[in-house]
Amino acid sequence: MDIILRNAGDKPIYEQITDQIKAQILSGALKAGDALPSLRLLAKELHISVITTKRAYEELERAGFLTSVPGKGCFVAPQNPQLLRETRLQRVEQLLSQAVDEARMGGLSLEELHEIINILYQGD
Repeated sequence: MDIILRNAGDKPIYEQITDQIKAQILSGALKAGDALPSLRLLAKELHISVITTKRAYEELERAGFLTSVPGKGCFVAPQNPQLLRETRLQRVEQLLSQAVDEARMGGLSLEELHEIINILYQGD
């Protein structure tokens, strides 16, 4: 499992881990039933505290992305299609909000922004 941590920025390490594992689940790179590295192994690979990896896994479990089996480890939970859609919608809203802010700062009109989105969505 590829996880890249950045020390620069204001996002906590556990949140970076959580976001990247979620992204891998949403993209299909990690599928229901796939085992995740143990807390200790992931901490060792990333050169971070076990407490940090534990917090990331707990957040993912609370959000319904992972399931923990005592004595066996953490596994990707079967995904609820509605939860996946809601998570994707939240991500799109976040990215579009950033795009709208950039468009406003750049003086683009709503029509110009619509045109850009249409072009990007159609793949032209």
